[in-house]
Amino acid sequence: MGLNIKPLADRVLIEPLEAETKTASGLIIPDTAKEKPQKGIVQAVGNGTKENKMTVKVGETVLYGKYAGTELKLDGKDYLIMSESDILAIV
Repeated sequence: MGLNIKPLADRVLIEPLEAETKTASGLIIPDTAKEKPQKGIVQAVGNGTKENKMTVKVGETVLYGKYAGTELKLDGKDYLIMSESDILAIV
């Protein structure tokens, strides 16, 4: 991993996975109708706090809320940075 960023406290840096381009029945979804991704791969993890120890690890695939986190762009890629509490599940 070539990222030079370290989240603070209980923050997690996530690279969102691509949105679905086809439905289960094979219909192609246009860009204007695509859902915002809710699944991604953890790229960096903070150290946690005294009260909250970190449970997610780099490389894990996670599910998060549709509007969770703050979007940012690093080295031409899109990422989300959010609190670990915004993560709903590890897949």
